[in-house]
Amino acid sequence: MIEAAVKPVVKTGGDLRGLNHSLGFLLRVSQLKVFDHFFKKLGHVGLKPGEYSVLWLIFNNPRIRQGLAAQTLSIKNAHMTKLIRSFEESGFVTRTIPDGDRRAVELDLTVSGRDFVTFHQQEFFGYIQSLNSPLNDAETKELIRLLAKFACVDQELTK
Repeated sequence: MIEAAVKPVVKTGGDLRGLNHSLGFLLRVSQLKVFDHFFKKLGHVGLKPGEYSVLWLIFNNPRIRQGLAAQTLSIKNAHMTKLIRSFEESGFVTRTIPDGDRRAVELDLTVSGRDFVTFHQQEFFGYIQSLNSPLNDAETKELIRLLAKFACVDQELTK
């Protein structure tokens, strides 16, 4: 519904009346553009960007606690529980309750889950290069740096 309302305004050059200076509006329109491209390039994989992000986090943090994973990716606990359950049913994730804390749940990838993440890594992180963007490489890197700064995401941890 939002996508249909936004696209004509942007494509027809309608009077944005200040929206062109609204961080929220620009982030949302950018997200729509990136997600649309993501699904064109990676729709065959069957995952949304956030879902692959969960698998990637577990891949890089074996035995991460489910609550910490949810907190790290800003996913509500109830949604994370459903998502992990679906990954478990798909054979990608295992849940373990540690002996020291029976209330906690630790997550790990199965061999199948690790293979899936590894196989799709280049597609997931590389699809954006095929986006018809008006930004050059340096501008794209700067945008990523600024968004990471704005979102308080430490890029030093991700290198």
